Formats: sequence, structure tokens, C-alpha cells
Amino acid sequence: MEKREQKNVLWFDELHRSDVNLVGGKSSSLGEMTSSMKIPVPYGFATTTYAYHQFMNETGLNEQINKLLTEFNDYENADKLHQVCSQIRKMIIEAPMPFEIATTIKRAYDELSEKMGETEPFVAIRSSATAEDLPNASFAGQQESYLNVQGAAMVLKKVQECYASLFTDRATYYRHKQNFPHEKVALSAAVQMMVFSKASGVMFSVNVANGDDTKIVIDSIWGLGEYIVLGKVTPDHFVVNKDNLQVLERSVVPKQVELLQTPGGGVHEEQVPESRAARPALTEDQIRELAGYAKEIEEHYGCYMDMEFALDARTNRLWLVQARPETVWSNRNNPQPSEQQAVLESKDKNKTAVKGLPASPGVATGKVHVIADPKDIDQFAEGEVLVTLMTSPDWVPAMKKAAAIITDNGGMTCHAAIVSREMQIPCIVGTKSCGEAVTTTLQDGDQVTVDAQNGVVYYGDVQEKFAGTKQENPANEAAEYFAPTATGVMMNLGDPELAQKYASLPADGIGLMREEFLWTTYIHAHPLYLIETGHPEKVVDMLADGIAKVARAIAPRPMVLRFSDFKSSEYRNLTGGDKYEPHEPADLLGWRGASRYYDSKYIEAFKLELAAVKKVRDEFQLKNLNVMIPFVRTVAEAAKVTALMNVEGLHRGPDFKVYMMAEIPSNIILADQFNEYVDGYSIGSNDLAMLILGCDRNNDTVAHLFDERNLAVKRAISHLIKVAHQDNKTVSICGQAPSEYPALANFLVQQGIDYISVNPDMVKETKRNVARFEQRIILDQATGKGRQEATVYEW
Repeated sequence: MEKREQKNVLWFDELHRSDVNLVGGKSSSLGEMTSSMKIPVPYGFATTTYAYHQFMNETGLNEQINKLLTEFNDYENADKLHQVCSQIRKMIIEAPMPFEIATTIKRAYDELSEKMGETEPFVAIRSSATAEDLPNASFAGQQESYLNVQGAAMVLKKVQECYASLFTDRATYYRHKQNFPHEKVALSAAVQMMVFSKASGVMFSVNVANGDDTKIVIDSIWGLGEYIVLGKVTPDHFVVNKDNLQVLERSVVPKQVELLQTPGGGVHEEQVPESRAARPALTEDQIRELAGYAKEIEEHYGCYMDMEFALDARTNRLWLVQARPETVWSNRNNPQPSEQQAVLESKDKNKTAVKGLPASPGVATGKVHVIADPKDIDQFAEGEVLVTLMTSPDWVPAMKKAAAIITDNGGMTCHAAIVSREMQIPCIVGTKSCGEAVTTTLQDGDQVTVDAQNGVVYYGDVQEKFAGTKQENPANEAAEYFAPTATGVMMNLGDPELAQKYASLPADGIGLMREEFLWTTYIHAHPLYLIETGHPEKVVDMLADGIAKVARAIAPRPMVLRFSDFKSSEYRNLTGGDKYEPHEPADLLGWRGASRYYDSKYIEAFKLELAAVKKVRDEFQLKNLNVMIPFVRTVAEAAKVTALMNVEGLHRGPDFKVYMMAEIPSNIILADQFNEYVDGYSIGSNDLAMLILGCDRNNDTVAHLFDERNLAVKRAISHLIKVAHQDNKTVSICGQAPSEYPALANFLVQQGIDYISVNPDMVKETKRNVARFEQRIILDQATGKGRQEATVYEW
């Protein structure tokens, strides 16, 4: 019998939300509502990610696409991005669909016809990617949907176009910025009975304007729902009390156009008759019915939900056509709507330009740039206020440069509003429905202040009036008190783009910045390949720029950059890497870390890393930058690498520290000798536990034996701290273990570790834990009544 994981098609009533890997977020959610709930969902089936991978492999497209994307690295260049993505989509659409997959999809469409009692029914075909609709990242709308499709041949064609839509400009750019590898995303196509919508819309089980989860918000328009997502029509807006389903707020606006099904297939736009345009698209009973579904779906999923609905013109029945986790407020703890809704007293003291719907909270000022046509996006400059009729996913490259965004049209739940909230860019939409069109009120070059918390745009720079206003960046909340600790709490960081966001956290510095992120995100090519092709300066400049961004954000606090520690298999993935990298059966224990730096085959590449560090310290004058050497097997290696650094002009001193990763048993056993060459150590608890226990941390068979809390590992850490401190060397730890196991953090504090470095989301909690542990030690010593640790850590 064929396994589910190897089927090309699965029906909705065979699917559950746990099937994301099989059919993506959208299809698995439709299946969950069909198979596990009494929610009205148009029936259908989903092509599987197995079918997608088979298609990509059998046509040879995987290899061709990876080659194109590896060679292309300038994602901010809209023209080049469009050129590469167009080429990829053309390759996918023109590739012959493998016979077995084509036959299965056509047969499923015929079965759907029989089940529904309709000959060649009209269907909607919606893309469902495995990386979309997750609670921590919104990929909604990044792939295509096709409406009113009829006939098996056309269904097959649209499924293939869905595959191609994984590589639209906006989807490719968005995955790149969200650090989702392209090759790890797969696509399912949900083939679903078409609802002949006379009205449709979007609803959230949380008020997305302010995070109030006692409310449900519903936006509705006439016709098909695509015009809400695109922001082409400003919708009616309703706020509903979640407890009793009473409508608390309503805003009914003229809806001049609607998107309708064309009888022979496809869709078309029509003017809404004047008599109907200003009427609400939903009745009071329909609003309450929808709110009831929203409440039930949220309870079932256990998180805030983002849903789409349609009202069938033939039966007047409401259908849920999509449900996914909401991505912004789901990621914020303890939302405080009362603070976010506060109206500033100073608002009336300044002249307002326009008002609109507060789609993404925040305050920003800048010069207006009105863009009416998408072809002019490239003219948009960093820090300007983007003013346009509407924004759509294709505008994301321009949106990320904007100080703020204001649109004539669109509602609180249009795609642009969702993306703006996730990018934390202040955004106001639908100014036209609130009185005046922003595109005719403001002109290029106007200086404005955008109060997107309250939906008001002021003339001039009046940002000082907003001093003290609570902002929506979770890392920049109102100051909290953290008790001073003798044990430093540092932060791990890879992406320079996040440095400013997290700079306000109460960390004592950056304990670990992994250089690998800069290679995979910005440089993309193997260093020896760049040297051979005459572009070594690219390595120096791009490394220096990324490192400097973090150093500036965290200054004057120190930061520690770990030199590159790619394994050979990872280096091969960089452009040109095949030529220079060996094939190692166990690259975790192979040519990595320090062993590369002095090797004659690699030494020139390492010198580029040193030149980048020197540029940051000497040219940029960022003296808070220190470095760390990873995976040093012998004392002789430590001597060779530090000698090479000296030759290149990087000398240890009072304002430049050289640290070493302590992740090999030899680092612990010979710490008294390593002390001569470094200023301190950072414990890499993953590799250290692996090598002490002889347990491959990547091997599921022995995963149950891998434990960083093992007594052997703790004894090694205790010994390192003691020996390092004898020569006034510092010891830190940069693994996840102290975050996952507070008891281990307590142990480290008791042993006298100097620093604990954790991911940004754990800085505050770790800071509080460390303070509590230290206070316990002081209290125990003062009273002599503390609990005695039974385990002996001395060798």
C-alpha cells in the first residue's frame, strides 16, 4: 500500500495541521478544519510536496535553479532580481510534467467532479508552501492563487504555475530576508471548490491594530477577496467582542469596484452599482456567525488566527477558505492594548495632513515620495516616507527602505499592512476612506511626521511631541530594572540587520558573533574562488561592513567575533567551493577552525578575515571588536594562528582581546599551556559534550546519550574555570545549554564563570536568573544554612 508520504495527492479529509511537511501550511490548515472541526470549508484536495520534489528532481530543475541563485547575490537590485526570477519561472512552467504526477492530478480532479455532483466544476487553486503560515513568519500572499479554473488540463497547468510562483520576485526576496533557504521550501497546491462570492473578506481573532485579544476584527468587500489582499478596495471594518459576539465598532465605506468570476473561467472587474456600493457587504447575523467561527478556530489551534472567508451568491452560505496563525501579535508577550491605544495630548497642537487606519504602529518622520506606478519603485530612497495608492507584495524591496508607509486604499488586514507590522515599519492605510487621499494631499519632498499608532499624519517634523510614547519594538520597551551581576550576561548574534533592534537589551556585550552568517547572507562565494577571480576586496569590504554594523550598535560594550568555522560540506555550498573543498566522511571532525588558517592551501583566505577585522578596528575606529579562534586542537595551533595574526598587524593588548573556543578535551586538559596565547575561553558546550562523551550530536541513534549536564562535562568546565583564573584569563559559555537548563546556569555561576552568552530572546530571563543565583550564594555564605552541593567537581 502506498505510504501517505509518497502520494502525489491527498484529500482535505485525510489531512491535519501536523501535515505541513506534506502539503504546506495552507493545505494542512484546510484539511484540519475539514477533518477535525465543524467549520464550513469548500471541499478539495492538495498536491503534495512529495510531488513537487519529484517534479523538480526528475526535470533537473533543482540543480539549475541552485546554480542561478548561488551565482546571484544582489537581492537589493530589483532589476537583476526580476531577471533571475523570470528566468527560473520560465524554466519551471516550460518543463514537461512527469507522466505519473500529471495523471494523478487529473484523476483527482475527475473524482472531485463525481464527489460534488458537478461536471468539470470551477475550482480555486491556491499555493501552499511549507515555509508559509507559521506563527513566527508571514509568507502569506508570496505565492500565487488562481481563481475560477475549469477542466483537468487547466488545473494541471495552474498547478505548475503555482510551482513557478515559489520564485516570484517578492517570494524569493522575502525568503532571503527571512533566512529561509530556497531549496528547503516546497510547494503544495490546494485545489478547492470555487465559492461564487458575492462578498468576501479577512478576519483576525485579535485586534491587529493594538493586540487586544478580547476582540475579533472582520474586514469585508463585495466580490472576491483578492482585492482586500491587494489593497485595491478599502473594506468595511467591524470590531466584535469575543465573549458575547456583539459588534462594538463598525466602519462602512463605499466599495466602488469588485472582482467577479467570469462565466467561462477566470475573473474580471466590475463597477459596483451606486445603490450597493455604500451598503455593508455583510449583515449583522453574518458578522456574528463569522466571529463565532473565528473564536472556535482560535480555541482549536491555541493561538491568534488570520482567516479568509467568502459568501456564496447562490446559497447565501458563508465558507472559510483559509486559516493560518497570525504572525505579529502571536510573537509578542503580554500585549498591553490600553497603552498602545493611548491618544497623545499634543496631537491637536499641530496641523494634520491626513488621517487613516493605523495598520502598523510606530512614529516616524521623513520626506514624502509619492509613487503612483510600480515601475518607479527603484527611485525610492532609504528613509523616505512611501506614499502610494496601495502597496502590494511586489513592493517589499521599497517598503523595507521606508521610514513609514501611507496609502490611499487598503484595510487593516491587507497584505501590505501585515508585512509592515512584521517589518516594524509605521504604516497607515485607507486614508481615502477616512476623508482625503494621501496621494493628492501630499507632494514629493513634503516633510511629515507619521503617527501610525493613531492613524494621523502631521506636516513637518514634530517627532519631539511623541517623546516617551511606547513603541512597538519588543526589544525597545520601557526601561526595566535589572540588578547588577558579577557574572556578565552577553548576547549571541549572527544577523547584523538585527543589531540595532537588540542593542537596547540589558546585555553586557556580544559574546559571540558567528562570521558564517556574513558569508552565507552577503558574500555567497568561496574566499579562494574570489581570490582566484580577482575579487578579494569583496571579502574584506563585506565582512568589515557586517561586523562594523554590530560593533557600532553595541558600542561601547565589547563584542567578540568568531572567525569562520565552516565545515568542508558547508564551504562547498558557496560559489566555486567544489574546486577547493575535500569530501570528508566526518567533516565535524575534519578540516575546520584553526587547522585551516595556517594551512598553505587556505592561509590567503584567512588573511582576508584578518584584514576585515583590522579595517573595522583601525579604519572605522571601532575598538570594541575582539576575536575568537574556533576548534583549536593543539597548543602548537594556537601558537601558529596568533603568530599569523601578529604578522598581519593584529596584536593582543589592553584594548584587543583574542579568545579561544573551548570545545575539545585537549583545550581543558592543557588549559595551563593554552593560557599563554589567549586572553580567555568561550565554552562551546555542544562540541565539548560530543567529544567528551564520544557521541555524535547529529546522530539520532545516540541522541539520548548527548547531555551537556553530564558530570564529565561539568567537571571539565569546572577545571577550565579554575585553571584559566589562575592566569587571570576569563571564561564564558556561548551554547544554548544555560538557556535551556537554568540549573546548569546556576552551576556555572557557582563555579565562578565570567560570562554567559545567550540568544537575544533569553537575555532578560538569564539576567534575572543570574542575579537570583548570585544572591543565593551571598545569602548561603552569610547564614551558613544553604543547601550543600553533593556532587564533587574537582578532579
